[in-house]
Amino acid sequence: MNTGERIKLNFPIEYDGVPIADIALRRPTVGDHLAVQKSAGTDAEREIRLIANLAELPPAAIHQLDMKDYAQLQKVLGGFLQ
Repeated sequence: MNTGERIKLNFPIEYDGVPIADIALRRPTVGDHLAVQKSAGTDAEREIRLIANLAELPPAAIHQLDMKDYAQLQKVLGGFLQ
């Protein structure tokens, strides 16, 4: 069983004094999906919250990512759902 995937960032960030050069995403559960669907905000905000939850990072850390790195996370998330 594939438990997730690790993504190497092209543009590493620092959040709360901790350098982040890669992000591990665990596979989402139905509970993850339901929690995000019940939350307020736009589709983009809900997607960020889901990715942050799967990465065990705060959404503010995801906000700092370069769009190229965020697109990699979106691709992995989409692959989990296929």
